[in-house]
This record gives sequence, structure tokens and C-alpha cells, in this order.
Amino acid sequence: MDAAPSTTVTLTGHLMDTGVLARVLDDVLEYGGDYRIEALDLGREHEDESRATVRVTAGDAELLDRIVQRLQTHGANAVDPGTATTRPAPADGVFPDDFYSTTNLETLVRLDREWLRVDRAEMDCGLVVTEDGDDAGTRVVVRTVPVSDVRAGERVVCGASGVRVEMPPAVARGEEEAFGFMSSAASSEKPQVVLVRQIADRMREVRAAGQRVLWVGGPAVVHTGAAPAMVRLVDAGYVDVLFAGNALATHDIESALYGTSLGVDLAKGAGVPHGHEHHIRAINAIRRAGSIAAAVESGVLTGGIMHALVRAGKPFVLVGSVRDDGPLPDVYTDVLEGQRAMRAQLPGVGFCIMVATMLHAIATGNILPAAVPLVCVDINPATVTKLADRGSAQAVGIVTDIGLFLEQLARELTGG
Repeated sequence: MDAAPSTTVTLTGHLMDTGVLARVLDDVLEYGGDYRIEALDLGREHEDESRATVRVTAGDAELLDRIVQRLQTHGANAVDPGTATTRPAPADGVFPDDFYSTTNLETLVRLDREWLRVDRAEMDCGLVVTEDGDDAGTRVVVRTVPVSDVRAGERVVCGASGVRVEMPPAVARGEEEAFGFMSSAASSEKPQVVLVRQIADRMREVRAAGQRVLWVGGPAVVHTGAAPAMVRLVDAGYVDVLFAGNALATHDIESALYGTSLGVDLAKGAGVPHGHEHHIRAINAIRRAGSIAAAVESGVLTGGIMHALVRAGKPFVLVGSVRDDGPLPDVYTDVLEGQRAMRAQLPGVGFCIMVATMLHAIATGNILPAAVPLVCVDINPATVTKLADRGSAQAVGIVTDIGLFLEQLARELTGG
């Protein structure tokens, strides 16, 4: 009787206090495999990493391959990964059945003897091997490609052989005072002034390093009266790119044109006559101008977040949904085109902050590499939980009112 297919995987890090080892072993059993811990070297000091070697067995080679791919989401790699297998995509928008499904961890692929670093990590994609040529010669490139963008005949990495992942750098124990909330998934009890100061310090570091700060926002930024604080952050150079939907931009423009958000007077907190019409009239004004930028240049739009972004030359990507009114002319109504536009803005992003949006937060988390620090601020703790459940393990959160948070952050960063 032939022995069951098996392989040995290793993982390194703070395996016990983070629960990574337990999750790896649970996943092996959940997927129908079995394991034997062959070696476990526990770190002695608080800052020491641990290392585990685990023998994984499965009923057949296909199941073993699936288990190894699953374990790679935790940073586990086969001791002997072999070399990668590629197969042609059978049709546009279709991967081979056994394609390698990516994580958001930094990934390397071995073709022949050489390890190639994948161009930008993103979860739930395939790996496509291409050759790029220029005057200096031809080089092989491996890149993440969403299933909607793969083309027939492109070489797709299949199976887990020849693929390994790298865990993002852990927060050093000595840095916890500087960015302490990284140690908890969501916080509603820690002193908010301390958390705001920590975020402000990280944003200053990112800007000093020449990296970009990505914001993802929902309409509550306007509804809570926090738009002026957001404008100050744009003017101070702490907003390099904004991802949002039709709603944030619409209500921001409504506020600039009429002083209301969803028909509610932001100065008095009460509805105004015909206020329910203001958002659609605001959309119509921008559509008449042709675009948000054109409305700024023509003097139709003279204030607000979108005005500040246009004047500062900062890009924004607005992706709509089936429930949108209008929408604004700048809104991507084809979600695949919207995803591509979002991906195009990710190079150089060193920090991401998400405020008051669940759907756009999850969408952005899905395309961000795990190495990009991610902070989510929302009155609803479920937003952070959903981010982590969908694979954005780097997501940490603050549960608080968005208006108060943005005002405190703007004061910390601008002194105003």
C-alpha cells in the first residue's frame, strides 16, 4: 500500500502569543489532513521568535496541495517547495482548475533555479508569468492578476510547488509604545488621544519616507461635520489619494453648495425646506460642469473635500454601486474598471486609514498587500472584524465617532 502524500512545512514568528501555530494545525484538520509536529523551538525572551516544523499528510496529492496553499495564508512554507508549474489560461477570464490562489503576503516563485519576487502582493488572484523586453534584454516577470483580467494562453502558476510567502515585518516589542494599538484588533477603551497621536506619528513617518497615505472614506465623514477637518488634512499634505463611493463626494459637494448633508443643515442639525432635493441638485450641477475638477476650475465648486483634493492635485477614485443616485460623472459605474483604477493608485502607498465605510474598506483591504499598515476607524466594531475575517490580518481598529476622531487628528497634525 502506497504511503499517503506528505510534505514538511516550517513557520517562524511569534507563534504562540499570536495563535498562528494553533490556526495552522486547525486548518490542516479542517481540510481533511493530518499533522505531526517534528520540531518546535520556542523563543525564550519576549522578543524572540519561535520556529515550528510540521509534517502534513493528506489522502491524495491534490488535497495536500490545497492544504499547503491554505497554510501559506499564515506564512507557512514547504521545506522543499520544488519548482513552479505553469499552464495556459484556457480562455479570457478563466484560470486553469488548479491555479495557485494568492495571499496578500509578499510572494516568490521559483522557475527553474531562480526565485522571482511577485510584482505586488494581492489576495485572491492568480500568478501570471510573462516576459518583459526592452533595450537591455528580456526578463521574466511574475505578477498577480485577478481572474477577470487573465487572457487566454497566458502562463498561470498552478499548484503550490515553487511558491513561498514572506510574513510582513512584525512590530518590534520596543516599538509598541510608538504604535501600541497594533497589538489589538479593535480598541474602544484605550485613551483616544494616545491612539490619535500614534496614528499622527506614523503618518509623519510615512510622509518623511516619501511614501503615500491612502484614505478610504464614507459619507459619515460629511454627515458628522468632519469635512472641514478632512480639508485641513488635505491642505497639510496628509491625504495623498482618496478611495470612496458616490455618496461621500455627493454629500461633500452638497455641503459646499447648500450647507446641508442629506438635507440636514450641518450648522443647526435640523432639516431644511426642500433639503431632500439638495443631493440630486448637487449631482446635477457637477454633471452640468462635466466633472468635479471642471466644477472647481469654473468656480461652481468652491469648498469641501473634493475641492481641496482637486486644488492640491491629489487623485481620488470613486467607485459606485447599484443604489447610487446620478451618479457624479467621476464615478466608475463598471466595478471592474473601478478596481483597476484603485490598483493603479497603490504603488508608493505606505499607510492606509479607513474611516466610516465598511464596503469600500473591505474592497480596499482585498487589494492591499499585507505589508501596508492598515487602520480602520468606525463607530461599528464589526467593520474591523469583517476586514480581518476576509484576510486583512494587518487591520487594526479604533471604535469611535468619526467626527471627533478626524477633528483630533487634524489638530494633532496641523496644530489648528
